[in-house]
Amino acid sequence: MKIARLMFNPIQENTYVVWDSTLEAAIIDAGNMGERENEILDKFIADHGLKPVLAINTHGHFDHLMGVSHVCDKYGAKFALSSKDEFLLKNAMVSAELFGVRAGDMPEGIDIDLEGMESIKFGNTELKIIPTPGHTPGHVALYEPEAGILFTGDTLFRESIGRTDLPGGDYSWIMRSIIDNILPLGDEVKIYPGHGEESTIGHESMYNPFVVEVLNQEVNYKN
Repeated sequence: MKIARLMFNPIQENTYVVWDSTLEAAIIDAGNMGERENEILDKFIADHGLKPVLAINTHGHFDHLMGVSHVCDKYGAKFALSSKDEFLLKNAMVSAELFGVRAGDMPEGIDIDLEGMESIKFGNTELKIIPTPGHTPGHVALYEPEAGILFTGDTLFRESIGRTDLPGGDYSWIMRSIIDNILPLGDEVKIYPGHGEESTIGHESMYNPFVVEVLNQEVNYKN
């Protein structure tokens, strides 16, 4: 499995292009905004001879959605998102305006509901779906166990965590997701977050202040 990170839009969101030997590709959190950024994504896809078949979203915030319509319309890809975040999808344009961003077209609906699904496939690749609510109610992480790769969206960043003060956010739930669902995957697993640089679970266990204070029982994250 090969991975490319493209940073898009004013929120500096990480869009990941993921593909394998079949050249079928998934675009994870397509945040490309406007003609220039669409062209950047399209050129990368064309240069590598890829066939995008899925636009998979870890969650439904506008900065991760702005390129989904382009990917689906141009390549015929199916849009995958948890239905628990459908309320965010419906309000994405309004949310973008509150952040001073003119988002453009948004997807009209979900093609593949990730809620309750154990995995999603493209080409010869299967990504395990791990529920990680807290940043949003329907947030998921995408895990490829053979390569030891985890796309964490806005749940876990390098030495930080996602916001929990937006609609549907919950600090207790995001920490449960990290402690109970992410850390047990193992220290060597490499994480690809929705913003910022890559990391590993081991690094976050040692140096992420939000994680460390919970592991040291300095904070009761369950209440």
